[in-house]
Amino acid sequence: MSLLVQKFGGTSVADADRIRAVADHVARSRRAGDQVVAVVSAMGKTTDQLVRLADDVSATQPRREVDMLLSAGERITMALLCMALADLGVEAVSFTGSQAGIITDTVHTRAKIVEIRAERLLETLAAGAVPVVAGFQGVSTDRDVTTLGRGGSDTTAVALAAALGADACEIYTDVTGVFSTDPRIVPEARKLAKVSYEEMLEIAATGGRVLALRSVEFARNHHVPLHVRSSFTWEPGTLIDEEDTTMEQAVVTAITHDASEAKVTVLGVPDQPGLAARLFRGLADRNVSVDMIVQNTSTTGRTDISFTVPGYDLAVSTEVAESLVPAMGASGVETDSDVARVSLVGAGMKTHPGVTALTFETLAGEGVNIEMISTSSIRISCMVRAGDAERAVRALHAAFELG
Repeated sequence: MSLLVQKFGGTSVADADRIRAVADHVARSRRAGDQVVAVVSAMGKTTDQLVRLADDVSATQPRREVDMLLSAGERITMALLCMALADLGVEAVSFTGSQAGIITDTVHTRAKIVEIRAERLLETLAAGAVPVVAGFQGVSTDRDVTTLGRGGSDTTAVALAAALGADACEIYTDVTGVFSTDPRIVPEARKLAKVSYEEMLEIAATGGRVLALRSVEFARNHHVPLHVRSSFTWEPGTLIDEEDTTMEQAVVTAITHDASEAKVTVLGVPDQPGLAARLFRGLADRNVSVDMIVQNTSTTGRTDISFTVPGYDLAVSTEVAESLVPAMGASGVETDSDVARVSLVGAGMKTHPGVTALTFETLAGEGVNIEMISTSSIRISCMVRAGDAERAVRALHAAFELG
């Protein structure tokens, strides 16, 4: 008997028919002898509808009340799934994030899980029932309802799998697995049978939309095997697990792109110790995650510092940078949201020379200008004009023969 955590995303539970199909699958897993904990997202576009409703009624939107509102979507789904399971003769019990024992910090709309007290879920499993947990939410150490931010239901599922000692965490979505690139851009993209945690972290961080970054971090840190599958075909998908060191690694595993970032440049910063630290401390204090950073070499005693942030953090990043311009002695701030990041990910890069050369040659051949570059041992990321991103993805996917 295996213990499985099965997470169903918004498209998987978008309407009554989809919820009944999910209930059928959970019931089949039970008949196969597995114990199941189900984690559900809000139905379809419910969260987007709640956000629009908040915009219609309020310009202030206190963060605490936003969390209270947005957490309602998953609660609807969990109750409906329990009802569908009851019709199939499967006993199920719904749990909100707080009832499931998911304790978070006090940062509203992007809280982080600090502890899971899973006693009620374990009791429910021991009684032979299926716990159905509302994803994306928890309760803070101040006893307020919190939400976990983008991809929060994935994070909920992986965290519960770790806390319960589950044999695997299955993430059901509307795609059949993780692909070598976005199939909407490159139709010949291929599904990957297995991806290491490290590769998946880079894929998620650089624009791969199948799994949320935080969920992959949680899985790696707690050694939770992930299986990405389709809730429309139920076929085997992509396994995310430890790196297989017994086999020769592919040079490049996937090409990703992300057009949701923005670039901020602080101009004319005196070339002195501590000024960059002041800038990035200010951003950290406002919970802004910075990705790529480039500081130009100083030839006149002044330098420019460019960095990228999520598009939704551009306004606060600009505010922070502009507020520090006088104290830093800088000359001003420029922003640019018409950019996109294109990345190559692959564990084989560590042992194969020439990947960087072929990358730059390919982009040059397409007339794509590179504005910023960042690398890790298994990733190369290039910031380009947003209008060039898809062309760059297609060219790189072909150059590295990933189809």
